[in-house]
Amino acid sequence: MIMIDRVETASDRIRNNHSQNGVIQPLLTDMYQINMAYAYWKSGKHDDTAVFDLFFRKNPFHGEFTIFAGLEECLKFLESFRYSESDIQYLKETMPESVEPEFFDYLSSITTKDVKVYAIDEGKVVFPRVPLLVLDGPLIVIQLLETTMLTLVNYASLVATNAARYRMAAGRKIKLLEFGLRRAQGPDGGLTASKYAYVGGFDGTSNVLAGKLYGIPVKGTHAHSYVSSYSSLDELHTQTLNHKETGAVMNLKDVSLAWRSLLADKLNILQSESSDGELAAFISFAIAFPSGFIALIDTYDVLKFELDWFEHLSIVASNDINEETIISLNEQGHKIDCFGIGTHLVTCQRQPALGCVFKLVEINGEAKIKLSQDVEKVTCPGKKAVYRLYGADGHALIDLMHRTSESAPKCGSRVLCRHPFQESKRAYVSPAKVEALFKLYWKDGKIQQDLPNLEEIRDRVTESLQTLRQDHKRNLNPTPYKVGVTDELYNFLHDLWLQNAPIGELF
Repeated sequence: MIMIDRVETASDRIRNNHSQNGVIQPLLTDMYQINMAYAYWKSGKHDDTAVFDLFFRKNPFHGEFTIFAGLEECLKFLESFRYSESDIQYLKETMPESVEPEFFDYLSSITTKDVKVYAIDEGKVVFPRVPLLVLDGPLIVIQLLETTMLTLVNYASLVATNAARYRMAAGRKIKLLEFGLRRAQGPDGGLTASKYAYVGGFDGTSNVLAGKLYGIPVKGTHAHSYVSSYSSLDELHTQTLNHKETGAVMNLKDVSLAWRSLLADKLNILQSESSDGELAAFISFAIAFPSGFIALIDTYDVLKFELDWFEHLSIVASNDINEETIISLNEQGHKIDCFGIGTHLVTCQRQPALGCVFKLVEINGEAKIKLSQDVEKVTCPGKKAVYRLYGADGHALIDLMHRTSESAPKCGSRVLCRHPFQESKRAYVSPAKVEALFKLYWKDGKIQQDLPNLEEIRDRVTESLQTLRQDHKRNLNPTPYKVGVTDELYNFLHDLWLQNAPIGELF
């Protein structure tokens, strides 16, 4: 397939559109959240305060980094969170008759004005166990937010990460277009995929609605059906085209036939090898789009034509392309200018879910820990701060979690960093730069930070990835990025672990 792109200005591409998806509302949740809210309310816990961490346990796609995405959608959800009259009526009809009517009055009065949200900037690289969002506020309210916040972060971050991996595989000079709408998990999945594939580094989408809503450049080729719809040159009802520079009227059909004859002689092939119907389709499409002509030629064996001027055409390749395909083509020295990627990108076939979780880490000022026989599922208790420590070369060394009562690490000062669960894994770090990862994004019912547009988030993805060493980003056997805890948090975690673990008895 060959495409000659039209030129678009930067102003065409940049829009600061912060509209919210209408399906994101309080009832976009699991029923057990509503049930728990009632049980909390019934037992008098509606005045309890809690802290929850939203995080994931393992990087996707056998890689060692993840792109955090979906924060703006979470904030917009908090901004509009309110149960409508129809919501309350539906819950009255759905929940057991034993539920007290006063609970529904309580639900109708709930807002998020008493919730605080600390978060990492959207578009940053993030790693397992590090909270992406920390929610601090009324227990019942935050519990009701859980499922929606997870669905907004999980898929967005997964697609953005997948797109970033494609971008790294393709390099900066190759164009990447997202063609996945028809293969996505429903219309909302298609829109989300288009938005966050762009965040992750894709140059455009075939999804017209995503272009309108998010300001993403929209690109389109044509299908086999267009070519197949023509059977002969007699179907060309419009044959003329004005010359771009002189304005002179030309008969494109006559010009094309003349060139076909010349090329047949030059290439030493029979004119009968050329289909009149396909030629008619190409002529008609060129007349319709004289400055953005596209020719779908994957039914032709173009490799047998040794023509120098072929190298001046832009080649767009598509056909179930995945990350490994691009890497293999790179090794073969391909001359492709653009990849159109659909199924493997939007469905994230290598890993269909990121696995973010939402865990209680503090209740009424008391730290909480979740224990498990699987050590990776043991939570890091209490409200925490997180810092990214950088070396003198500008690369990130480690993400360090510590208790909020501790002093922040300082540049040039040695700090002991420990693996949260493995006692022997520890190291001193003297950072050349210290970056606080959490910002207060939500307080008093209002967004507290200026929200970037998609272009700015895209730039942040690129900049953040550049802070990682290449061995963390390589496709094969990447080096794990270190996430650690301070010595104080390590000891606090393990003391609390022992306090909560039942003592066995041998007989």
